[in-house]
Parts: sequence; C-alpha cells; structure tokens
Amino acid sequence: MTRPTADVVVCGAGIAGIAAAHHLAVGHGVARVVLVDARPPLSLTSDKSTEAYRNWWPGPDDAMLRLMTRSLDLLDALAEESGNVFRLNRRGYVYATADPEHAVELARAAETAAAMGAGPLRRHPGGAAPYQPAPAFEYRNQPTGADLLLDPALIRRHFPYVAPDAVAVLHARRCGWLSGQQLGMHLLERARRAGATLLEAQVDAIEMAGGRVQGVRVAGPAGAATIPTGCFVDAAGPFVGDVAALLGVELPVFSERHVKIAVEDHLAVVPREAPFLIWDDPQVLDWSEEERAGLAASEDLGWMLEPFPAGVHMRPEGNSPDSRTVLVLWAYHVAPGRPVFPLPPDPYFPELALRGMSRMIPGLRAYVERMPRAHVDGGYYTKTRENRPLIGPLPVDGAYVIGALSGYGLMAACAAGELLAAHVTGAPLPGYAPAFALARYDDPAYRKRLEAWGSTGQL
Repeated sequence: MTRPTADVVVCGAGIAGIAAAHHLAVGHGVARVVLVDARPPLSLTSDKSTEAYRNWWPGPDDAMLRLMTRSLDLLDALAEESGNVFRLNRRGYVYATADPEHAVELARAAETAAAMGAGPLRRHPGGAAPYQPAPAFEYRNQPTGADLLLDPALIRRHFPYVAPDAVAVLHARRCGWLSGQQLGMHLLERARRAGATLLEAQVDAIEMAGGRVQGVRVAGPAGAATIPTGCFVDAAGPFVGDVAALLGVELPVFSERHVKIAVEDHLAVVPREAPFLIWDDPQVLDWSEEERAGLAASEDLGWMLEPFPAGVHMRPEGNSPDSRTVLVLWAYHVAPGRPVFPLPPDPYFPELALRGMSRMIPGLRAYVERMPRAHVDGGYYTKTRENRPLIGPLPVDGAYVIGALSGYGLMAACAAGELLAAHVTGAPLPGYAPAFALARYDDPAYRKRLEAWGSTGQL
C-alpha cells in the first residue's frame, strides 16, 4: 500500500523531531510534513529529564553557547506569544564547592564563558552592585552571565540550606527550567495547524534509488505502507544510530543510562523558590562504621565506598504552593550501553542520590535515615564523543539527522530544529552550523582536535 506523498518524513516524535517538524511547517511553510512514531509524542526520553536549560557551556569554542543562546532566544519568544504556557522560569543554576582550589576553577570557567558571550561575571563581595537572588517564576528582564559568591556569610544569607563549609557558589543566570511536555505539545499543535501530521507507525525501511531517498516504509495499526518522499529526517532519539543504519550510515554515537528520582520533601528542607542546585565536588559517601564494614565485605556493593563523581543535582518540582516534590539526579554510572526499555532498575539509586545530595544540603540527611518513597525513572543520553549534537545532512541524498542531543535535548530543541529545517530547505545557515554537521569528522584537523578535547559540558 502506498500513502500520499510527503515533502518530508520525520522519524521520531520526541522533542527533536517535533521541533524539526515545527520549523519545517511553521517557519518554512513546508506543506506536507509527516511525523512518524510508534509511541505517543514525547513519551520515550523527552519526558524523563529535569526539563532544565542553560546557556552555560564550556569551549573549546563558542559553538555550543551560540546554539543554546539562539535556542533560549526562541524559547523566550515562544513564552511571550503563548502566555508562557510551558512555565519557563529563570531561577538559574547554582554550582557550589567546598574546595578552595575548585572555587578558583569555577571563577576561571565563568571568565571563559563571559569572554565567549554568556554574559558578565559579577563577584561578591567586590562587585559594583549587590547580589540579587533570582525570582521564582519570572523569566523576563533577568541578568545574564553569572554571580560568584565567595563570602561564606553571604552564601549563608542567601543559601542557608547549603552545606556550611561551602566556600564558593556560582550562580549562572540565564538558566532555569520549563515544562517539556507543554513545550513539546505547543510546538506540535503549531506544526499541525500549519499542515504537519502525526502518524502512529514504525519506520521499517528507507527506499533508495541512485543513492537518493525515494520513500519510507512504515508499519502501524493501519497496516504497512510506503510513503513516497525525497526527504527523510532521522530524529529517533536513543535509536538514532539504528535508524541511520537503515540508510547504510554508521553514526559516531553511544548511549549512557541516566536516572532520576522524585521524592516528597515533607520537611520543607529545600525552599520552593530554590534554583537548580549542583554540588560540584567529587565525594566519598558518609556511611556509618557499621555500614562501611558491611559494604567492604560485599563483593557486589564495595564500589559504594569508592569516590563518586561531582555533579549530583536537584531542583524543586511543581508550581503549586502545596507541592513538596523535588527531583534528584546523579550520573554516577555512565558506562556506554545499548538502550533498553523499560529502563533496567537500579535499586540503590534513590538512597545513593539522596546521600550524595545531602553533602550539599545537609537537611536531606533526615530522609537518608528514613528513606521516603521514591518514584524512579530515567532514559538515555545519546551522544557523540565530544558531546555535541549531529544536525544536518547524511551522506545519502535527501537524508538528514537531528540527534545525539544527549541530556540537553529540551533546551537545544528550538535552535536544533531551526538549524535542521534550514539544511532541508536550503535556507541560509548560521555560523555555528559546521560545528554540528556529521561532515566535521571528515576533517583531519577536527579529528586531531578531539584528542585534546576538554570538558564535554554534560552539566
């Protein structure tokens, strides 16, 4: 059976595929965009994140910062025109450390970010103006850049719930979170009004002739069919590599499992207006002597005595004054693996995540002593070696990719979708486009540069 011809078929109705369809249909007037997914929209990994965003990215150049700044500009515009239907806030990211040497590194990173265009670094004390906390729900007319608090008394005044030995707090300002579901559905409805359609089906094959896309074979509740098209977009999230293989293309991607918990903070340890909170030091968990002895005697659990990585983080969840939910994440096991759904369980994660977060917020130790019920979910960060996305043409005429968006898909989606649509339609490309094209790996100089690549900016 043959379905009506499509101008573009997009495989994957996660946030990347929806954003691509939105920019094709709404931004460029492409009339027949068909979004294909066997699952409901935004239901595989797009709804498993903390829904946070930031324009705080390391180098070695400004490509990620420029992409994300563009994406946040688009998010701000969407929030304005929609009455902020997806509940964008600008509370910021707060990185804290108890290590004086790391405080120097945080300052250096902020200076580098400022030089690349993230906004100025303001030091406290010592700045021309006092530190201003971020409002809980406003996103307009907020400062950019970052504030570095180096006075323990000042840190205690503004963050009394943070560990008293914290020597520095870096508050990155053009950061916050939003409702990913509301954003995605808003983009999808706009795309539908512009003529895009959503098809419940699985992409089984890509038909090609003369090295060019000719059609897409799908199978779903309505049966198998071929959609004639000359343009195919691989936006398959954690399966982006599998779908590219249908074209005979091998993508340089891998996946890491990432898990989060939601628990009720019934003791009100974390203020509801708190920003996104990150403990930026590695740590050894604080076990009792009895617990330590038991773990040391276990062949399976002894690893819990070893140092854990920096980056355990959390934020409040819910807009109701009565909400007490907090989200906690910690990427302490990131060995590459093939995506498996449903996610394999990790029975130890809730306790380990709360123990780790209690290093930054000591009040959470009360929950470690009496573990609350935790809702556990998660997904996969599908990424390239340097943790930059793949956006642009594939080495098959008429085939494109928007993927490897790792843990930043929601925040990058608007600009990533815009860039993908520009590639497809032949519109002018922004200056950062080559940094995200698959063809970058064909450049010997780029491959050599990868050998010395520094921080990947995962958080």
